[in-house]
Amino acid sequence: MHSDADQHEAQNGSPVSDGFTLLELCIVLGIISILASLAIPAMQHYIYRAQIGRAVAEIRMLEKKMTIFYNETEGSSYPPSLNAIDEAGITDPWGNPYRYQPISGAIPGQVRKDRFLVPLNSDYDLYSVGRDGKSQPPLTAAASRDDIVRANNGEFVGLAQHF
Repeated sequence: MHSDADQHEAQNGSPVSDGFTLLELCIVLGIISILASLAIPAMQHYIYRAQIGRAVAEIRMLEKKMTIFYNETEGSSYPPSLNAIDEAGITDPWGNPYRYQPISGAIPGQVRKDRFLVPLNSDYDLYSVGRDGKSQPPLTAAASRDDIVRANNGEFVGLAQHF
């Protein structure tokens, strides 16, 4: 006596499968979730590094426009704001506007300072407040660690924690 499955196997030449068991599906889902838990943080890290790279490139671009403005005024001054170089609406990769302040008209206490409390620049400050959207004048402040700063009059542009 033959069952229906045996008859089906005989007709097609291959055994009949009822599909995956619940245990097999749970194992596959477990493996996929483990792989995703490893891949997502790594991907987020690379996205953050790309955002930092974009902010550095944009600060360098703004820096070049500042130099052009300075040269056009025959070395008399840097622009009073980003409006003067047609970059008023530019935002960093996190959606925050870039911060710019000429040193010559700076408000005391607003000039960015390094860990020795020495001003970062002698010409102008230009920086992004970073991923957290917060900043304080000394780079040692917790809110300033993720800022992308221009320091030493443009010799360094990068994360504040690396300066």
